[in-house]
Amino acid sequence: MHIKFCGAARNVTGSSHLITLENGYKVLLDCGLYQGNRKTDQISNRQWHFDPAELDCLILSHAHIDHTGRVPGLVRAGFRGCIHSTHATRSLCTIMLLDSAKIQERDAEWNNKKELEKKAKKKAKKKSYKANLIEPLYDANDVSETMKLFNGYSYDRWHRISEYVEVLFKDQGHILGSASVTLRITDGARKITLGFTGDIGRPDRPILRDPQLMPEVDYLICESTYGDKEHESKPQQTDMLLDVMTQTCVEQKGKMIIPAFSIGRTQEIVYMLDQLENEGKLPRIPIFVDSPLAVNATEIYGSHPECFDNALHEYMLQDDNPFGFNKLEYVRSVEKSKFLNTSKEPMVIISASGMMNAGRIRHHLYHNLEDEKSTFLMVGYCSPHTAGGILKAGVPQLKVNGDMLEVKASIRSMDSFSAHGDRKEMLETIKHQIGHAKQTFLVHGEYDTQQEFAEYLGQAGLKKISIPAEGEEIHI
Repeated sequence: MHIKFCGAARNVTGSSHLITLENGYKVLLDCGLYQGNRKTDQISNRQWHFDPAELDCLILSHAHIDHTGRVPGLVRAGFRGCIHSTHATRSLCTIMLLDSAKIQERDAEWNNKKELEKKAKKKAKKKSYKANLIEPLYDANDVSETMKLFNGYSYDRWHRISEYVEVLFKDQGHILGSASVTLRITDGARKITLGFTGDIGRPDRPILRDPQLMPEVDYLICESTYGDKEHESKPQQTDMLLDVMTQTCVEQKGKMIIPAFSIGRTQEIVYMLDQLENEGKLPRIPIFVDSPLAVNATEIYGSHPECFDNALHEYMLQDDNPFGFNKLEYVRSVEKSKFLNTSKEPMVIISASGMMNAGRIRHHLYHNLEDEKSTFLMVGYCSPHTAGGILKAGVPQLKVNGDMLEVKASIRSMDSFSAHGDRKEMLETIKHQIGHAKQTFLVHGEYDTQQEFAEYLGQAGLKKISIPAEGEEIHI
């Protein structure tokens, strides 16, 4: 059997890992979009480390775009196998992939318009210029064909997906429907158990259950996003959220803008604000969720209570809508979003994307970065090359929509909001593999972080830890 690491290898995006049995049967774990650097991502997202038409099946750990965002492109390139996921992941992919298709189409349209303008200017000066025109990675029709291939499954039960492979999904507490993936593989005369953590969630978080342990495995593919860090505690998080809101919106009369992923992070923040409102602690400031995708995702959250933890079930006995209150408005229309950009009134705006590399948050960034009264509150991991990652690094200027802007707004960070477990929490989720896993492969992390995490895991007793490079293939 071979494992080929086709994405999220020594970086945190483009999750994709290919399992090939000795008889040629091929299983792909995740098929995520590369996100971070527009120029290099355009290249990476159009290349494959395998022939999509040769894949027998695809298994998804969860719906985040860096784990699912290339699936319609996979189908466009010839994949016709089954796609296996939890029920909630299938539901979220319905809206996530359509939204992603719209982004691909808009990006291609914007690029081609600029390229043709450059060509026209060169032609006017009697100079030659070859316009670099691009097509969308995929469109809505590709998404429609993709959704026909989905099979949804429940947690905690073994499901036979072929004569060679059984799959078990265990709740990973990362986002709605997220799961670790355990495979029982018959590879000729060999019986092999392989585990893939997906993205490891955090214990004692709002809305979702704590991460559940996967069975003991022979080989483990493990994420490592926060392998060198430990998060703030939950009480500090709640207090800081309220403090930043009070300081920015009440005292400074500015805007608190929270870049947040539409799936998971947005619902968690809204739920916390809902609790503060019910406790009478929330300032009388309007709050907007400015993301059509987040609006749709929140509706899907309400239709999958099987993923909720006991605390939320009990809370809903007192408040049947944990994702809505009087001061909160969900924004769908472009006109209302533009109004929020230009309004000078104090407010809270929660908008996607979390790394500030696409979506409506780019316009809020453009209109508010030079406003010293405002605050951008970063509530999760940002890849270093995204706008969010660059701002967290403390730069004095940032280029947004073609203009170089001064960073006058406050930039605050709360990594405790992250849906990724820190190194202690990740170890707690996999420590039962010590003495069982023959080899552990670290993925989904920056290389420096992975090296620290490998040392940390080694000190805990885990043996033979590898950090594969992208495209590397390992025989086991």
